[in-house]
Amino acid sequence: MGILSWIVSGLIAGIIAKVMVPGRDPGGFIITIVLGIAGAFVGGWIGTQLGYGGVNGFNLGSFVTAVVGAIILLVIYRLLRR
Repeated sequence: MGILSWIVSGLIAGIIAKVMVPGRDPGGFIITIVLGIAGAFVGGWIGTQLGYGGVNGFNLGSFVTAVVGAIILLVIYRLLRR
């Protein structure tokens, strides 16, 4: 998946992660979107390390990986900002 695809899917993943993990974020909506984009990269890296294969192309598996990565980063961010 190209870098632009990861950014777009990360943007959407950040919004979905915010919906799935409700509550006030210390950084607001913009930080949530940035965490979604970073989560897409982190989720792809974790998926590769766990042997799920490389994330290639925009498909459901890649998108779920991006959402999971965004949720992980959002939870870690909330824990660190308390």
